[in-house]
Amino acid sequence: MLKGKKIVIIGGSSGIGFESAKQVIAQGAEVIIASRSKNKLQNAKEQLGARATAFTLDTTQEQQVQSFFEKVGQFDHLVVSAAETSSGSFLDTNTTQARQLFENKFWGQYYAAKYGAPKVLPHGSIILFSGVVAYKSVVGSSMLGAVNAAVSNLAQTLALELAPIRVNIISPGIIDTPSRNKMPEEIRNHFYATMGNKLPVKRIGRAEDVAQSVLYLLQNSFVTGTVLHVEGGHILS
Repeated sequence: MLKGKKIVIIGGSSGIGFESAKQVIAQGAEVIIASRSKNKLQNAKEQLGARATAFTLDTTQEQQVQSFFEKVGQFDHLVVSAAETSSGSFLDTNTTQARQLFENKFWGQYYAAKYGAPKVLPHGSIILFSGVVAYKSVVGSSMLGAVNAAVSNLAQTLALELAPIRVNIISPGIIDTPSRNKMPEEIRNHFYATMGNKLPVKRIGRAEDVAQSVLYLLQNSFVTGTVLHVEGGHILS
């Protein structure tokens, strides 16, 4: 169903976005990947091959996002997996840090949807990314939970406003991606092991797990306004 389709993946140079790009290319799609890092984009482009085109893009810059979609022109599907995360006690978190999280994860996806939607073909779709702490309150995640909830509500409303374009949300749990590489390896591995043991599936997620969900939402034309939870039962634990 994706053969010959044109798919834009913002955040496609690493992690979930990169794995999604690999899977849709395997289905015969043409992919446009975009992210801030020129080096990551170059490496991703080399691995993805001739079916991928790369653009440098900072989604917190509204004019950059608008110009990007003007260059891209019409396409079939938009996936916005690029986002930063942060945690910390509500009272101790600097307001500037909290605002920056909104700039990156909420406003970045807002701009992408705003300027990308007019370029999406009528049979196409948009996928935005929320996260498990929008649905399970966790100490230290007040700001991230608020941002994720805002993204989910935005996308569900857009599913009505932008119809017949489909708009869906993926809400991942703890996923092993390069976004957590800032943590020291020993601490990161301990965190993954501890969290994995608490989940019903007894492991944390992989980028491939979430990419499979992207593939499903791109191809199922009867799904819109849906939050697809990919979190190994985290909400239940």
